[in-house]
Amino acid sequence: MSNEVWLIIATIIGIALLLFLIMKVQLHAFVSLLIASLFIGLATGMSPMDIIDVIETGMGGTLGFIAVVVGLGAMFGEVLKVSGGAERLALTLIDKFGEKRSQWALGFTGFLVSIPVFLDVALVILIPIVYSLATKTRKSLLYYGIPLLAGLAVAHSFVPPTPGPMTVAAMLGVDLGWVILFGIAAGIPAMILAGPVFGKFIGNRIHLEIPDYQKLEEDVSAMQKERDMPSFKLVFSLILIPLVLILANTVTGAIVGDESTNLFAESIQFVGHPFVALIITVVLTFMLLGTRRGYTRGEVQEIATKALEPAGIIILITGAGGVFKEVLIQSGVGDVMGNLVVGVGLPLVIAAFLITTFVRVAQGSATVAMVTGAGLMSPIIAVSPVTQPELGLIAIAIASGATVLSHVNDSGFWLVNRFFGMTTGETLKSWTVMETIIGLTGFVVVLIISIFI
Repeated sequence: MSNEVWLIIATIIGIALLLFLIMKVQLHAFVSLLIASLFIGLATGMSPMDIIDVIETGMGGTLGFIAVVVGLGAMFGEVLKVSGGAERLALTLIDKFGEKRSQWALGFTGFLVSIPVFLDVALVILIPIVYSLATKTRKSLLYYGIPLLAGLAVAHSFVPPTPGPMTVAAMLGVDLGWVILFGIAAGIPAMILAGPVFGKFIGNRIHLEIPDYQKLEEDVSAMQKERDMPSFKLVFSLILIPLVLILANTVTGAIVGDESTNLFAESIQFVGHPFVALIITVVLTFMLLGTRRGYTRGEVQEIATKALEPAGIIILITGAGGVFKEVLIQSGVGDVMGNLVVGVGLPLVIAAFLITTFVRVAQGSATVAMVTGAGLMSPIIAVSPVTQPELGLIAIAIASGATVLSHVNDSGFWLVNRFFGMTTGETLKSWTVMETIIGLTGFVVVLIISIFI
């Protein structure tokens, strides 16, 4: 057996071990990724101490970027949640769109809110609005819920600074502006098809009413809606600030280059770096949605600290993904995989989508699928001449693969199942199909754009 063949076999066994530990042993993804990385390192002939060095390098190299961005993004989202900003977006958009087009309002609300707020948290905040509309119009919960879920899921998977696409961007070494640009380009049509279009279809076929165990929460939320909320323009502006600054940085870099000595260009690139853009946004959020709205500085600090609890788990999984990627590169597996993909002639966006889809279907977690997919694609990209825009497309292809076919091994599947009071079959017909429409639409858009880049 040649060395190249053994490297591929060892990697396949390592991935199988990763899936076994997560699915059967139910070991945490962070530990499972580290164990799979150790196995691949040893199986491919790396010395034990070299593997330890690679773990440190992979973890540190990845977290140097991700820890800062995910931490700041989580703080921003938590303040937005506590202040009532998410509800303000939803209520204003529904008012502007009108009741007949409230599906579209909920889709765009989900899209905007899930950029700074974690999907599960955003669903908890906004589901009472779905309950209220369904009760008022006597339509199925899915008629309004699917558009909201589609908007939440699209932004959660496609648009930084949400952790998934941030992680993929960091592991692939792609400028965040390209990921935002292509994420929005792929995400909007995906949200429309999976949200208002599919929501109307499935809502007319599966009629759901508010589950009995959710009615108390609905009454409580109705009281909360009466409280003072921040203005729509303020909340919308705060969400746009980091996106606009990061995109400005990308455009400036593309025009003048990253090494420009022009003072104006340097200033744009400085404030448009994700670190600085998010620091500016978080400070403004602390002030405008925090202290100026009656919160003490101590309360704002408590809110920010609470936000780091779920962020910490994501940061650790991301770091373990960086270790996985680094082991593949240092062991030589990356060169073999890269040459194999190049030799077959499979476009990288297709390879990225297929690899990530396999991991997603097998173990369920979108975050783990993205981390694993990026880890496997990173060494392949290293032996291929790829531009920054092409890397951005690969990142969204990975995000698309990590979105499709959510089923019973995905925690999101059961979250939606509970909030909508569905059977497993109804959840498969609604949520699973919706997620698959999002992933396939995103992938098709990426594939079309890749033809012209």
